[in-house]
Amino acid sequence: MNRYHRQSILPAVGEHGQHAIESARVLIVGAGGLGSPVLQYLVGAGVGHVTIVDGDIVSESNLHRQTFFNQTDVGRSKALTAAQRLNDLNPTVFIEGKPVHLDTSNARTLVQDHDVILDCADSFAVSYILSDACLEQVKPLITASVLGFEGYVAGFCGGAPSLRAVFPDLPDRAATCATAGVMGPVVGMLGSAQAQMALALLIGQKPSPLGQFMRFDLASFRSSQFRFDGAPEPEKPMRFIGPGSISPDDFVVELREVEEAPQPVFPSALRLNVDEFKSQMMSPEPGQRAIFTCRSGLRAWQAASHLRTFWDGEITLIAMGDVAQKERQTP
Repeated sequence: MNRYHRQSILPAVGEHGQHAIESARVLIVGAGGLGSPVLQYLVGAGVGHVTIVDGDIVSESNLHRQTFFNQTDVGRSKALTAAQRLNDLNPTVFIEGKPVHLDTSNARTLVQDHDVILDCADSFAVSYILSDACLEQVKPLITASVLGFEGYVAGFCGGAPSLRAVFPDLPDRAATCATAGVMGPVVGMLGSAQAQMALALLIGQKPSPLGQFMRFDLASFRSSQFRFDGAPEPEKPMRFIGPGSISPDDFVVELREVEEAPQPVFPSALRLNVDEFKSQMMSPEPGQRAIFTCRSGLRAWQAASHLRTFWDGEITLIAMGDVAQKERQTP
């Protein structure tokens, strides 16, 4: 009896399914609350090659939900610590830890090198950047989001509609685990569902998890689901770019306050908050590209959405705060 006997005896898995699992290359972005169960179950199942991307370090306030880490890990790289521990869990799996933040400069290459991508990050920008890259390369993306007592898990791209087709707009307000709180078991449940969706893809389970959306509310102990196979893609999506893509010809608006970012994203950037930008009714020159930057991307989205109501040019967003290692506080 081998390590994988209990799953390979399932008719839906068998030798063929187990071989598919062991041959797969899986990218996991985020080694936190969602990533903890995802990593343990996928490595335990024998996924052949696992890449972990996370530029953050372990903090004590992570430990109630990020059960993969313990007190002695505080201050250490999540990606490297997770990779080391997973090697002990299953030495037959090739595990690569990358202590970097995912952004537009590395997303396409990382997605290109893997068969299935799992979004376990706590970032609007990362989710949309991954979705754009997966849609372009026809790669499946399993993503989840959790806050408080509820969350969702869904399968995007890879032939199914993208995240933007279901969520064309960001929410009006930003709330994170750091600002609004979260229950650890709820995170674990959604992360486990992500892992199962990924394995279902690899073994060819029907119906496909791609195009499937599942929502869980553990305050009322209710769940709901729907399929979104026919959801249309937005015609003019506002994409995230990196600060290195800015040119002197761009119309750049820095939405972070001076206290938040003493140096603007670009020397010629206009320093305005969202309300100031809306009240001044400013617009780029014909042919210019508009770029809005803030910490998470939410304020950039709000200002850009206002500009779109009266200007039809190219609009892009930058989420600078996602490179910070401290816990996220300001949207």
